[in-house]
Amino acid sequence: MRVLIVTAGSRGDVTPYTGLGARLRAAGHRVTLAAPAAFAPLAAGCGLDFRAIPGDLSALRASDSDQRPSRSPPGAAGVLEFLRLGNRFVDDLGDGIAAAAEPGADVLLLSSTTAPLGYSVAQAHGVPSLGVFLQPLYPTGAFPPTLLNVPSLGRWGNRTAGRLGHALARRVYADASRRLRARLGLPPAGLGGLDRRAATEGWPVKHGFSPAVVPRPADWRPGLDVVGYWWPAGSDDWRPPAELLDFLAAGPPPVYVGFGSMGHASDQLDALVTGSLRRAGVRGIVQADAVGPGPGRPVSADVLAIGEAPHDWLFPRMAALVHHAGCGTTAAGLRAGVPAVPVPMLADQPFWAGRLAALGTGPDAVPFRRLTEEGLATAIRAAVTEPAFARRARAVADRLADEDGAGAVVAALDRLAG
Repeated sequence: MRVLIVTAGSRGDVTPYTGLGARLRAAGHRVTLAAPAAFAPLAAGCGLDFRAIPGDLSALRASDSDQRPSRSPPGAAGVLEFLRLGNRFVDDLGDGIAAAAEPGADVLLLSSTTAPLGYSVAQAHGVPSLGVFLQPLYPTGAFPPTLLNVPSLGRWGNRTAGRLGHALARRVYADASRRLRARLGLPPAGLGGLDRRAATEGWPVKHGFSPAVVPRPADWRPGLDVVGYWWPAGSDDWRPPAELLDFLAAGPPPVYVGFGSMGHASDQLDALVTGSLRRAGVRGIVQADAVGPGPGRPVSADVLAIGEAPHDWLFPRMAALVHHAGCGTTAAGLRAGVPAVPVPMLADQPFWAGRLAALGTGPDAVPFRRLTEEGLATAIRAAVTEPAFARRARAVADRLADEDGAGAVVAALDRLAG
């Protein structure tokens, strides 16, 4: 089958689909990845065809005059930030998905960021589509909505808040969906109506995270499945730089610090990170966008700043991880079996940070808005020295090793083809 995987967002919203695409390709499908243009080399390195679409969240944030993560309280301010960025994010996304599908595909695999628009594109082309989501976005009583950063409100409250979160997401996509359906010659339909149609039809969604991390809610409708992680495809071109290998060999395993595409270096953040590592008495490897000097350059005798490095290579060599709790980074840390200190900022990051705490794979989260040198140092010290964290992290990693999330998607496509 000709498979078009459509995703948008930041690096963490794209890399898992390279592994899924590579697996589908190995199963005999012709796979094209549609994603923001910056990820074309990533697709090429995995042997996937590529079509560029809008929706580069990292570039959008970088162009924002107030690009650094806010330390303001969550809640209404966070929701307004989500709506503001979201409206800019989806502005041209629908037309981009339609153009990517124009050369033809037998099935569309849609991420959570593209499904509200991609569902209509598949309808216009008369081909089936399948949701391939990295986050649990459907309302449930089992936990509060992933994107609203609120504590558990009980089963009734969680489900009600989940419906509110769903309504907010539909609001972000509503105008773009209306324009797209008109351009495609489809009858007018609101996103609420399309959601109800998808539910009635049992539109299938495979969730690419482990049931060991988030069990499938019992109140989800049939067709919403939790199948296991899709691991990013490796690149044969990457080699660890000599300075990284030398640093690893020069002492005990260091602590990784990185905030992904959500973090931006500043003198204040640089000093806080390096000061925390020093207070904790550990060596550190810091992602270049979280500290100033740049890749491959020592910050101090015990701290090295690096550029991009595959998490599946780097993380198992660490004593602990400090990260923003994005879905992809969280998954990579769990796969490595290494304790983590989550420092969530926005969107689904507080949710994944909460899951890490519930699993007991590290200390409680240190929200970015409350980050201090002393607080981060205390959390790092606990992650490195508490044996229970390492033991639980290893137990989760062992469970993940027995799962085959990509295989479940291959099987779903086989059923479609049959």
